[in-house]
Amino acid sequence: METQTKKVAKRLKQYRIDAGMTQQEVATFAGIDRKTVNRIENFHFSPNIDTLLRLSKAMGFTPSDLFQGL
Repeated sequence: METQTKKVAKRLKQYRIDAGMTQQEVATFAGIDRKTVNRIENFHFSPNIDTLLRLSKAMGFTPSDLFQGL
């Protein structure tokens, strides 16, 4: 069974890919380090709410989109 954290991380990665953005571009727009984006996408780091809000704004989706249907 896949954890909700992994589901959210996979969605974040898919949103980034769908937006046609690199990890560096997302990081720059969100004001976070590229390594943080990589760690989230590879399940090594669970982001806090502030980071999730920054990522959603950078990629143009709402935070609730991440959790819909989990």
